[in-house]
Amino acid sequence: MDQLGLKLLREVQELEFALIELNLYLDTHPDDEAALSTFNKLSTRYAEVRRAYEEQVGPLVNYGHSGPVREPWRWIEEPWPWEIEY
Repeated sequence: MDQLGLKLLREVQELEFALIELNLYLDTHPDDEAALSTFNKLSTRYAEVRRAYEEQVGPLVNYGHSGPVREPWRWIEEPWPWEIEY
């Protein structure tokens, strides 16, 4: 994976972590408008970065969340998650 792919993957991981934490926080603080605003901003950024990653490298998940396949099947291409060197 090239440097851009690694950078995008890292940002996807960071955004996923932040969104999960904010989701848990909002479960117990549903009226926190600042947290909700941050969650919405990060959700938008996550969609952008995920789309950029998938265009550059390939799909992140195989459960239909990545949309229709526009190119040859890429799940068998390297690197596998345990082979990525950060």
